[in-house]
Amino acid sequence: MTRIVLVLIVLTGGGLTACGSDSASSGGVSDRPDVVVAFYPLAWAVEQVAGDTVQLQNLTPPGTEPHDVELTARDVERIRSADFVFYLGGGFQPAVEDAVEGADGEAIDVLVDPVGHDPHVWLDPVRFAEVVKRVAAALDREGAAEKAVTELRELDREFARGLARCQRREIVTAHEAFGYLARRYRLTQVAITGISPEAEPTPQRLEEVIDRVRETGATTVFFETLVSPRLAETVARETGSSTAVLNPLEGLTEEQVDSGEDYLSVMRANLAALRKALGCR
Repeated sequence: MTRIVLVLIVLTGGGLTACGSDSASSGGVSDRPDVVVAFYPLAWAVEQVAGDTVQLQNLTPPGTEPHDVELTARDVERIRSADFVFYLGGGFQPAVEDAVEGADGEAIDVLVDPVGHDPHVWLDPVRFAEVVKRVAAALDREGAAEKAVTELRELDREFARGLARCQRREIVTAHEAFGYLARRYRLTQVAITGISPEAEPTPQRLEEVIDRVRETGATTVFFETLVSPRLAETVARETGSSTAVLNPLEGLTEEQVDSGEDYLSVMRANLAALRKALGCR
């Protein structure tokens, strides 16, 4: 696979929509550095370590699937002129990957020890803590990372305890986003499609997944909030299973933003969904 690129383009608070640098572009002058992030998890990381000491922009609006982001001319200029562009490398957002090559500021690849072609490192709290620390180091805010790293380590302990004793260990997912999470907590991912959530499985692959669900006795087929549940519903219907949300946290919906949800709250909702689906005690 190609290198994964996750551009950390300036974060905004809660919803992480592009707003931070607008004061400068509208005529105001700010001595805060411009930071650009490509999508929500890395925006959350920047927000935790830098807060309002930077001007934050996120290229992926709430409710948008980040794989599908198309950059405007203004977005490309934001990348070019930003003081910091943080990214993970490999084809996750090809338009961002192309644009970051023209960045005048400091471009930092925050991907830590990737495994295969899966970019979803933020779904493993331990790996995501390392990403947060790299973001903090780049922004010269190492001391500010301690709180977020502590919270991520506690989240890891909650997942480890919550998934330690379960009747089943196979998770059936709409797309192949949960490899890091599954590896960390000794689960097995059965994905209907590959890394891209928009990819259509072949009829053979669909039959393989249906057979695997029947073999394992899985009771739940997980779908996501930002893509159609159609394939998950098809597999569930064929196997007599139910469906539920398992959020890959590639972005928040506008409703989640409005209700104050964030990375930690969504991950804990994921844990609750997994425990119910897997029959954990």
